[in-house]
Amino acid sequence: MTEHQTEQTDRQAEQQTEQQAGRRPQGDEQGTRRGRHRESMLTVLLALGANLGIAVAKTAAALITGSASMAAEAAHSVADTFNEVLLMVGLRRSSRPADRRHPLGYGKERYIWTLLVAVAIFGMGALFAFYQGVQTLLGHRGGEADPLAGYAVLAVSFVLEAISLRQAWRQVRGDARGEGLPVRTYIRRTDDPTSVSVLLEDSAALAGLTLAFAGLGLHQLTGSAAWDGVGSILIGVLLTAVALVLGRINLNLLVGNQADPRLVRDVRAHLGRAPEIEWVVDIVTMTFGADRVLVCARLDFRDALTSADVERACVRMAQELRERHEEIDEVFLEPVPRDDPELRHRVIARYGRVAPPPSPS
Repeated sequence: MTEHQTEQTDRQAEQQTEQQAGRRPQGDEQGTRRGRHRESMLTVLLALGANLGIAVAKTAAALITGSASMAAEAAHSVADTFNEVLLMVGLRRSSRPADRRHPLGYGKERYIWTLLVAVAIFGMGALFAFYQGVQTLLGHRGGEADPLAGYAVLAVSFVLEAISLRQAWRQVRGDARGEGLPVRTYIRRTDDPTSVSVLLEDSAALAGLTLAFAGLGLHQLTGSAAWDGVGSILIGVLLTAVALVLGRINLNLLVGNQADPRLVRDVRAHLGRAPEIEWVVDIVTMTFGADRVLVCARLDFRDALTSADVERACVRMAQELRERHEEIDEVFLEPVPRDDPELRHRVIARYGRVAPPPSPS
């Protein structure tokens, strides 16, 4: 599928759900937020238990078989176990309420911990896999012994990883369906990377197990340890790719992503329909946590309004936006003249263009 076709698919999915944006009762949406948090914690706990057992088994099998690819997979599972602990810490710390020093809360802390997961995948998993593979290719490792133990561990590991992957996939697919987006688009846009991290980890784990199995089997069939080394290096390449994807997702979230484009369009349309508003001049949104969005809007109010009218309108519109979209936590509305040249210059500098004001009737 080409990039143009992908954009068309994403746009069609957005159009199908645009009219549904923000219409759930607020109580239901708060329950949805708590449910997503519990689901994320369940996904991480299941992955933690699976990876811990797998890491112990793989380490024992690596010592018994002397296989480089099995050692690389053992390091992979150790890294994944450590990563689940990091994800749990991120989930707990990011859910703390706002306070005086952190008026917008701690939502972005989750992205820091998930970014550390990406670093750990590369540092603890990929680099060790590269090292094991190069050492084997250079002939610095001994021959393989008793590969049957390795096959048994790989088979059990495959089953456990598949169970963990099924839970992660179920959550990601359910969240994507709830957002009305294809899974691939949801992964690219999500503001909650925890379940996506587990999904990518488990997918890489299953692919890594396949590579380790191939390395063991080809080593046994040919008697050449080079296949085992190649398998280890390929596992390193796989883990590096996963680390880069996770790193990019969390880097964008830490820098400050715009909110879902559908939400931005609905906010603009809702504010534009308000009887007090002459023109929506500018809207700035930023994601600052899972299901937490900051909205800043510059509005040209009708000249006939009094200052009290403007104040009441701002309070009402902010409340309406929060009721329509549970993820909107903070709303700032600024009265501005739409024909101010400096403001127009700032908007153009940010977006490259600005919508012209409506012609007088």
